[in-house]
Amino acid sequence: MLSIYQATYDAIVAHAKRDHPDEACGIVAGPEGSDRPERLVEMVNAAGSPTFYEFDSTELLALYKEMWARDEEPVVVYHSHTATEAYPSRTDIELASEPGAHYVLVSTREHGNNEGPVEFRSYRIIDGEVTEEDVVVAPDLRSSTA
Repeated sequence: MLSIYQATYDAIVAHAKRDHPDEACGIVAGPEGSDRPERLVEMVNAAGSPTFYEFDSTELLALYKEMWARDEEPVVVYHSHTATEAYPSRTDIELASEPGAHYVLVSTREHGNNEGPVEFRSYRIIDGEVTEEDVVVAPDLRSSTA
């Protein structure tokens, strides 16, 4: 099960809508070993494509160095599908290299001019096997604690 803050959920959806008709992509980092997605990092789709996403290798390396320095890991790896359902493609499955991560897909195929709904689904992808998991969206209580 993926448990994600409402603000993070909203930011991922906004990124997917903003980049439509190209696929959006990014990572949500969290404390190592915690399974808590806490820090959203929007990435550039180096492919600039409506049917494929690719992290910019320089940007990705810099992010991993930053995560290592902060004792973080990628908890969520997300991208959007602009014309198909929110289900991993064969290419998505082949490129899934983080066995501990939640792979979130957001389909913007129905949203047209930012008006329609999106489909938000999460998967575990381990050794080529795809398993859908429930998504629980929780209020962001971090801002109310000081």
